Amino acid sequence: MTFADRPLWTPSPERVAATALVQFRDAFNAREGLHLETYRDVHAASIERREAFWSLLWDFAGVKGEKGSRILGHDRMPGAEFFPEARLNFAENLLTGDGDDDAIVFRGEDKSAKRLSWRQLRADVSRAQQWMASRGIGVGDRVAAMMPNLPETVILMLAATSLGATWSSCSPDFGVRGVLDRFGQIEPKLFIACDGYWYAGKRLPIRDKLAEIVAQLPTAETVLVVDYLGEAAATAAVLPRGVALADALAEHEPADLRFERLPFNHPLYILYSSGTTGVPKCIIHGAGGTLLQHLKELQLNCDVRAGDRVFYFTTCGWMMWNWLVSALASKAALMLFDGSPFHPTAPVLFDFAQDERFTLFGTSAKYIDACKKAGLRPRETHDLSSVRLMTSTGSPLAPESFDYVYDAIKPDVHLASVSGGTDIVSCFVLGDPTGPVYKGEIQAPGLGMAVDVWDEGGRPLPAGKGELVCTKAFPCMPIMFWNDPDGTKYRAAYFERFPGVWTHGDFAEWTPHGGLVIHGRSDATLNPGGVRIGTAEIYAQVEQIPEVVEALAIGQDWDNDVRVVLFVRLRDGAALTDELQQAIRAKIRSGASPRHVPARIVAVADIPRTKSGKITELAVRDVVHGREVKNKEALANPEALELFRDLPALKL
Repeated sequence: MTFADRPLWTPSPERVAATALVQFRDAFNAREGLHLETYRDVHAASIERREAFWSLLWDFAGVKGEKGSRILGHDRMPGAEFFPEARLNFAENLLTGDGDDDAIVFRGEDKSAKRLSWRQLRADVSRAQQWMASRGIGVGDRVAAMMPNLPETVILMLAATSLGATWSSCSPDFGVRGVLDRFGQIEPKLFIACDGYWYAGKRLPIRDKLAEIVAQLPTAETVLVVDYLGEAAATAAVLPRGVALADALAEHEPADLRFERLPFNHPLYILYSSGTTGVPKCIIHGAGGTLLQHLKELQLNCDVRAGDRVFYFTTCGWMMWNWLVSALASKAALMLFDGSPFHPTAPVLFDFAQDERFTLFGTSAKYIDACKKAGLRPRETHDLSSVRLMTSTGSPLAPESFDYVYDAIKPDVHLASVSGGTDIVSCFVLGDPTGPVYKGEIQAPGLGMAVDVWDEGGRPLPAGKGELVCTKAFPCMPIMFWNDPDGTKYRAAYFERFPGVWTHGDFAEWTPHGGLVIHGRSDATLNPGGVRIGTAEIYAQVEQIPEVVEALAIGQDWDNDVRVVLFVRLRDGAALTDELQQAIRAKIRSGASPRHVPARIVAVADIPRTKSGKITELAVRDVVHGREVKNKEALANPEALELFRDLPALKL
């Protein structure tokens, strides 16, 4: 692909000098007798001197706990052993603040609002902690939550993990099967759910769905119901073992918090693979690795400081919720939003940003593209002077979306496209607050992450597209998968392609500036004529067409080869005419390459997505080829799959 010569944004020398990254660099230099200057210097040293890097990070970020004298025991993948002597508690490290400053500010569309100070947060966590302890919740128990992005979700997670329990969550729009396919595997002792939720102004009670779920979660000794619609008490009353949160908290007065300090790799979170190719894999993340990785990314890559106001548009079924909550460990306030990001009006998130003085505005590439297509120009309508950083993830951020942010949202902002995922509950590549931003590029690999791009034969690719890999162990690798005692599924997921090297399943490319471009999932890579093509390269072009709302591309087996098929969802009133098809093909040919031009273009009314909003290329590919999609419950809109079955246009 063509790379930009000039940056869209460069931080001022004064801004660079004030970053935590520069402070960390200076501390690294002093401790190790180095002369590091740039981010690239620090990254190289963080790989060459991994033990020194992670040890310094623990001290620099002020981790509460006993570090121990050994930093790295076994150095292998899988099976690496970081901080083998350490003991800590995750919640203790997040409950860092006190007093009357904001800890959490919440908005739920226009239906609800709440504000919690640090003192109130600690008091609520204390009451929840005492109640959980009275119900026998302790070290190793699983607490599963089907919750919106509410303050209560954060409070209950902190209470559970303070006692050494393991937390797992999903959003309340999951179907019965989707919830049971996840939580049924991990056998929670406590199940937490809301009485319902709001979306796009619609009131959506879930009492009947909850009754069906609870009946099939026999290990849940208690079902805790959180109020959002005003029906918590009534809902709890009809559920077996049901208790309303308000009643539970009323049993206790705030007291001093207690924290179970546990080994570095004690299970903290269980997250789930998308499940589009079978029952979701339960991915277990450790407390120490998650905490250190999040502290590193938030403080050094995002320059989050005490008193900052950190927002990410996310649900509790996406790893970005886990990432966002960790901002508390830097004494930053969480800005939580639940519901549709365009309700009650299109600029609702920018209203929130202006009113609450966000410093970090985190969202998805899809949201930025939707704002662009809606014609929003927040720089002309909102005061966003407080926003220092805007981050984007979920899918690759198109080059045109970079232009849009600097033209229509804020010219003087650090825009960081980031990429990683559920597998590491964090990022492999992300922003550098001391470096320039180039159109279409992710700025840098994460510190301590030995990221590279390899060809099919396992050779580094300094240029061109290949597999994103990580060649050395890092602390936030999953501990294990649930119900995978010998590690077979774990090894197959990441280490089968290149033994001893993490293969992430993304198609990536180094840029001349030392940044990266992610070209979409490599397991959804198209191979027409044996040439590997990333789907994101197609989307980046076709979604510039005004008539196209979104697109999905697959490779269809055809005539002993693979042909590219492009599905498009069009704006209301638009039709897939011959002229529009010609325009799409011309745009792809000129903006990507002739190899990327689809053999077939088909209009569809909807495109299936996972619960975290990602389009499901693999599921569509299975439907087109007449194969069973094994876990439709993983999809937010599984009915959309039927739009792709037995299409006449794909039989020609």
